[in-house]
Amino acid sequence: MTETPASLTPTQLSAYFAFTEVGSLLRPAVEKQLREVGGLSYVQFQLLARLGDSPTGHQRMTDLADGVVYSRSGLTYQAQLLEQRGLITRSPSPDDERSTVVAITAGGREVLAAVFPGHIDTVYQLLFAPLTDADAGDLARILGRVSEHLRAAPPRSATRRRAK
Repeated sequence: MTETPASLTPTQLSAYFAFTEVGSLLRPAVEKQLREVGGLSYVQFQLLARLGDSPTGHQRMTDLADGVVYSRSGLTYQAQLLEQRGLITRSPSPDDERSTVVAITAGGREVLAAVFPGHIDTVYQLLFAPLTDADAGDLARILGRVSEHLRAAPPRSATRRRAK
């Protein structure tokens, strides 16, 4: 087991500050684009994008909450707002009456199609434009390793539920 150091090295501290600064600068720009083009919050976009990327177009609500690292009750509220707009449907799971299945609608796919070009451009211009493909690969590898580490002992909202 690795011992916790008394302090961070200058390199670690610099990396930490850069990481938090990038997140603080990137997220508001992404959220602004999502709100202006699709009337979506960041979490609503994540929910729709995960459903749109799913081969079946639907997922269990708990799996969505685990994937977007959001509280189950908070995601239920966001899903309710999307359902009121006709972008998703929610129904009881045919396999487990305690589970709710969320499905993207044609309207939800239309909103994603409208949002994606600007979303991709915003993310590219703000995050990837100054990087080479090798840099992006390094970033993905490093952040993937950190994500795996964090998910090893996640907060409840990020804990994946065991399949029944």
